[in-house]
Amino acid sequence: MKTKTLFALASILLFLASFTKPSPPPTLYLIGDSTVNNNGKGQMGWGNVIGALFDTTKIKVRNNAKAGRSTRTFITEGRWKTTIDAIRPGDFLIMQFGHNEGSVPDTSKAGRRGVLRGTGEETKNLVWPDGHPETVNTYGFYLRKFIREAKAKGATPVVCSMIPRNEWKDGKVIRASADFGKWAQEVAQQEGVAFIDLNDLTALKYEKLGPEEVKKFFPGDHTHTNEAGARLNAESVVDGIRANKKIALRKYLR
Repeated sequence: MKTKTLFALASILLFLASFTKPSPPPTLYLIGDSTVNNNGKGQMGWGNVIGALFDTTKIKVRNNAKAGRSTRTFITEGRWKTTIDAIRPGDFLIMQFGHNEGSVPDTSKAGRRGVLRGTGEETKNLVWPDGHPETVNTYGFYLRKFIREAKAKGATPVVCSMIPRNEWKDGKVIRASADFGKWAQEVAQQEGVAFIDLNDLTALKYEKLGPEEVKKFFPGDHTHTNEAGARLNAESVVDGIRANKKIALRKYLR
């Protein structure tokens, strides 16, 4: 009788399991600026092509980056809220900012994207022409906000330093290792999350190719790549993922 009861219970459990929906695959969210998401004429961001390097039957890739945005405006325009509201436990978040943060923060057209330099807790209070106030924080503050809120939702954040511009000095690509690249790494280390030095990974590749070959990646200016440049940068992101055994994203790569 006991054996029959156990068999019956097992049968019921198997029957119920057959109706259980499989859990949806995780999503990799990308946030950043035009070097991550760009639909300009002849230009493309690495986030537009990186999906081809993942097994998209096992993970979805959602590129929420937006041209012209800084860490500050990605938040003030509500783009971060849209992203964090969509994030679910088990998801991933890759962030890459730095190209649009450099201006002095104010309410002018040029300064609306600017942030305070560094990773500290300094603030600057502004009042916009319509009367609404805004407290501007440091670059590091905004990155920490992304990281901590993603963690709180059960996601895994990954910080990238910004891709290098096509700028050279003495035969070497100029790095962001004294400012935004350095600060991105500092915040990642402080928050205990993975860091990909995308700035250096791609700069090393540029230096092997040489200035004349690299120039072909930049059809309009020194910041925005074409599709070939975007693919090189996407491969650098993947190189960074593969090199860090602690990044669970590795198992979703092709």
